[in-house]
Amino acid sequence: MRLIPSALLLASFFFLFSCKNEAPSAQNNTQTTAGETQKPELKRKNIVFFGTSLTAAYQLAPEQGFTALIQKKIDSLNLPYTCVNAGLSGETTADGKNRVDWVLQQPVDVFVLELGANDALRGLPVDVSKNNLQIILDKVKAKYPDCKIVVVGMMAPPNLGPAYTKAFAQMFPEIAKTNDAALVPFLLEGVGGEPSLNLGDGIHPNEAGHKILAETVWETLRLNLDF
Repeated sequence: MRLIPSALLLASFFFLFSCKNEAPSAQNNTQTTAGETQKPELKRKNIVFFGTSLTAAYQLAPEQGFTALIQKKIDSLNLPYTCVNAGLSGETTADGKNRVDWVLQQPVDVFVLELGANDALRGLPVDVSKNNLQIILDKVKAKYPDCKIVVVGMMAPPNLGPAYTKAFAQMFPEIAKTNDAALVPFLLEGVGGEPSLNLGDGIHPNEAGHKILAETVWETLRLNLDF
């Protein structure tokens, strides 16, 4: 079983969740009622979700994916953040290492790293995957030193053996600790292995599954946003 590439979802990364950062107009400072003025609009910040088909909402409408659902949550709270979906189906940590420079051409205030699932499906060495993740984060921090980082944990299939699955699971908290990053312990918590929450392939969450993913990620992400 493999996470299948989708160029269409990559293309949506540029415009699906983007919005204009407009300077406050003169009207923002006009009186609305006696003794009251409107507050100037805050400059919006970017939350970049850099990941696999799990981030890209494989075989779903973009608005059904967990990044879009998190955007709805952010909008409901009137927070000045824009979610940017930089998920790409089939992406390995090595692919991400090569692609991240392109993604970093836009401003990044919060970087959510969701990579590793495809490495596990291919049984790639954990130490290689871990090194790739570190290179990605080094690039992020070099260009945006004030950027907040969230590492999203995954688990490897049990058929790869206990030694591999243990090392793979430990990779994410270790990366988070090394980089002083927040950690989502397991993206598919409550979803993985549940047929009713996944597509027919048994790997990718369906619409109901993505709603749970959104809550799982939001629980950690919200602690790294400025309210």
